[in-house]
Amino acid sequence: MCEDHSMASLGFTDEKVPVGSHICQIFSSDSERLDSLLKFLLSGLETKERAACFSEKSDEDEIGTFISSHNLSYEECKKNNALVKEGTTEVYFKGGVFDPDRMLDTLRNYYEESMEMGFPAARVIGEMMPEVMDIPGGDRLIEYESKVNLLLRDSPLTTVCQYDAEVFDGATIMDILKVHPQMIVRGSVVHNPFYMQPEEFLKET
Repeated sequence: MCEDHSMASLGFTDEKVPVGSHICQIFSSDSERLDSLLKFLLSGLETKERAACFSEKSDEDEIGTFISSHNLSYEECKKNNALVKEGTTEVYFKGGVFDPDRMLDTLRNYYEESMEMGFPAARVIGEMMPEVMDIPGGDRLIEYESKVNLLLRDSPLTTVCQYDAEVFDGATIMDILKVHPQMIVRGSVVHNPFYMQPEEFLKET
């Protein structure tokens, strides 16, 4: 019997979500961020999914130690392209610019490549840095997040976006919530009452 990959385990909660979910995590401590990141990656690898991590704060040693402590070979995961680890800056801010269209292409290509490699599903967790607000294109961050919802309809990556509540202001956090259908609250994934469909949100911007 083929394993069902229509639902994804996130690792840090007992709940499963539909593959292609776009989830926001507003974290208030680094331990909270790290716990979710590591468990999300591990959960994907354990179910043979491809997993990507775009993070400035977590290095390969930290991730490798955690993965290896759960009876998986970190080196094999890297060698087989099951695990992708890149820094936030090199992915999101390539060339010192935040380009939403380029980022959407990056996610689309990652998904298509994962399917071509034979992975049953793919996931990504990305940590946004506050520097985005100070670089060219940074004012399009919320537009980008809204367009991710359109992308996931055809390229169903299970996606977690991490934002630090200590460094993003309240107005930005509210805008971030408007473009994520689901959010993590006290370790559980809940429907986001602030969410606006991309067609509606983008019409207003």
